Order: sequence, then C-alpha cells, then structure tokens
Amino acid sequence: MGKFVLAYRGGSGMAEDPAEREQAMAAWGAWFGQLGDAVVDAGAPFGASSTVAADGAVNGGGSAALGGYSVLSADSIEDAVAHTQGCPVLANGGTVDVYEALQVM
Repeated sequence: MGKFVLAYRGGSGMAEDPAEREQAMAAWGAWFGQLGDAVVDAGAPFGASSTVAADGAVNGGGSAALGGYSVLSADSIEDAVAHTQGCPVLANGGTVDVYEALQVM
C-alpha cells in the first residue's frame, strides 16, 4: 500500500448560498464514505496563496491554481486514480491530479 495525494483544481469553488454549501459538503461526505478506509487524510480546501520564486520574488496567488487536497491509501497509482471516480470536483468541471507520495524517511 502506498499513499497518494489528490490535488484538486477548478470546479465551482465554495458556494455562497448556505443551502448550496450544505449540498456540496454532503456530496463530499458521501464520496469520502464510499472510499472508506482508503482515506488517510480528507484534506482541506485551500484559501489565499502566494508563489515564491528562486530569486525570492513573491507573487500573490498560487501558480498551480490548486483548490485543495486529500491523501489516500491505495495499492497503485492506477488504484488511486480509480478512487477519483465520483469526486465532487469532477462533477463541477474540475480536475484531480494524483501524485504518489514517496517514502524517503
């Protein structure tokens, strides 16, 4: 088993309307419920960001435009990719980048 980071991009973002926000949270809860023990860290949405360059320059707004992350346990990257099916960010037009987290220490 390995750990895999799901990095979310795009989608509809955080809803302004409380009822829509509650509906979105229910969709995320249902998806995480389907994943069961594969969820290592449900993660969180990202807020404000900055990008720091090698020369020390700082630009407001992250260059990767990530919306949040989660960490899953899976047998392979293909298995982790299969777990993205049903992810609410995909239903809202976003994408999910899947990265294997390599154990180095």
